[in-house]
Amino acid sequence: MSATALKSETYVPREESRGLAEIYDFLKAHENAGRGLPPSRYFLAGAEAGEQVEIPAAIYPVLLQVIDAMRQGLAVTVSPQSMKMTTQQAADLLGISRPTLIKFLDEGKIPFEKIGAHRRVLLQDVLDFRELRRAAQYAALEATAAPFDDEDDVRGTLADLKEARRVISARRRSARSL
Repeated sequence: MSATALKSETYVPREESRGLAEIYDFLKAHENAGRGLPPSRYFLAGAEAGEQVEIPAAIYPVLLQVIDAMRQGLAVTVSPQSMKMTTQQAADLLGISRPTLIKFLDEGKIPFEKIGAHRRVLLQDVLDFRELRRAAQYAALEATAAPFDDEDDVRGTLADLKEARRVISARRRSARSL
């Protein structure tokens, strides 16, 4: 298949997909067998005897994820991506605006190369940044989590929060009037 023929495609589980659970169980059983870590080898077999092809190790986790999602009744979209992306493509992948992405590039948070007046980023660098950003967000959420104990006075805590909101609101009003 040529690169121009590649397109984004969504696959929806169908009636004939009932065998997905069996495939999933087979793959997971082999993964969880605990027989050491010899290189796993998986094959796709054709209808005729002797028709088989080995699934490369890099494809195995993709296949497992697709099968698991479809087994759960979810649709799966396969969308080919170039290894180099425009800033708009990278921003779309990260779910941020292009100006925000440019800010991250200029701050050195994501490596890029400049081709003429255009910036290009590697897909792997964008994925790495996304993972680091998620980890930082989860850490920030965890740091702000207040321990709550059944023994705490719920009414007292709610009253304290209400008072804090009142004070903040008063500060905002006085700042606007200046």
